Amino acid sequence: MTVRVPLVYNGSQLQQMKTSDLDNIYRVAAYYYSLSPSRTLTVSGSGGNLPGGSIDDTRLQAGAASTSSGGFPSEATTAEPSEVTVTYNRITQNTASTSISTSDTGKTFPIYWNGTQVQAMTEQDFIDTFVLPTINNLVLGTTTSSQAGTYHIATSDSVDGSTLVSSTPVFTDTRADTSAYSADSIEETQDQPTTITNYYLHSIDGEVGTYNPPIFIDGSNNLKQYSTAEIGALLQEYIKHHAVTSSAGYQISYNIDGSLGNARGSAIVNTRLTGGSGNYQTRFVDANDYRAQEFPDGTPTTANTYTFKIQKS
Repeated sequence: MTVRVPLVYNGSQLQQMKTSDLDNIYRVAAYYYSLSPSRTLTVSGSGGNLPGGSIDDTRLQAGAASTSSGGFPSEATTAEPSEVTVTYNRITQNTASTSISTSDTGKTFPIYWNGTQVQAMTEQDFIDTFVLPTINNLVLGTTTSSQAGTYHIATSDSVDGSTLVSSTPVFTDTRADTSAYSADSIEETQDQPTTITNYYLHSIDGEVGTYNPPIFIDGSNNLKQYSTAEIGALLQEYIKHHAVTSSAGYQISYNIDGSLGNARGSAIVNTRLTGGSGNYQTRFVDANDYRAQEFPDGTPTTANTYTFKIQKS
């Protein structure tokens, strides 16, 4: 891997890029990647393909009601509250078909100082200097414009600096709504959930910001500064391609609870009531109709925590 130090024009002469200059270029590269990312995620009602993407929401529901004509059914004979499981698998990972159409003419890529003279980077120099460092930034666990075009989870459907992928939550944490159960309504509907938290998928927005474009050698052998559109198109083409085809460990992908990757956004938490022996309740209807039912009880507790991750591999 050969990382070159590109040259820029400071208004009076050429100079080598500083670390801050390179960081600005990487942010520009992320912005152009975000305009047409090659690894995308979509949300649907079911049938997702994200690795580890089948995640469970669990909650308690009331036991079935018991009736008797000779007195209230005992607590020992009434059904205990049981667990309801709803599986979510809503995120689909998509891969665009990419290719490199740019040809290296010997003057295609930015210049650097080789110790004795100005020289154009090779294609591999360009990849090592700009493309791979940008991908390293894209897969960090942060959610800044340097991660533009990648995704994170949030508990809100509106996040500054991000765009909502779908109004459909990727996961909904529910618990039994204990206030919905009443002895006066036995036989109660067994499953009466309340929503605790919705979790949404967002893509991170990019920004160009202030930066100093690198220099290249034009067809007349003059030094020329790339326009934003020119360097943006070049960076976009190579990042898109390497993000899905790299054999050097720079492919971008996503998973839930995988062994690799950085956590991105809010943890997805499945909560439920602890439960116990059930909240035993009775209802007298008439001399021939005695009813009993056990409602969900307990205190909220975390049953599972799922982590959405971004990785390079």
